[in-house]
Amino acid sequence: MAMNETQKTKAAALRSEMKKLDPATYQDIRESYYRIADNLRPLVDALEKADADLGPNGPLLEEYYIFCEMLDRLNKSYLGAVV
Repeated sequence: MAMNETQKTKAAALRSEMKKLDPATYQDIRESYYRIADNLRPLVDALEKADADLGPNGPLLEEYYIFCEMLDRLNKSYLGAVV
């Protein structure tokens, strides 16, 4: 989805700050972000499936909701547009 002007401004501000970091720190942040981004969706999907397999309203459902919130927050971050 295309960013609106406010989102572009926030991403630009973040990009500007990230450029001030030393290269090793920037790379650590970049790699860590992608490890999370690459693995969070499969975790959410696996928890959803496991909960469905075990039955409704179990403890996996609560975990599923927690990680859905994390995925939602990750999707709201501008870091992915910067790194």
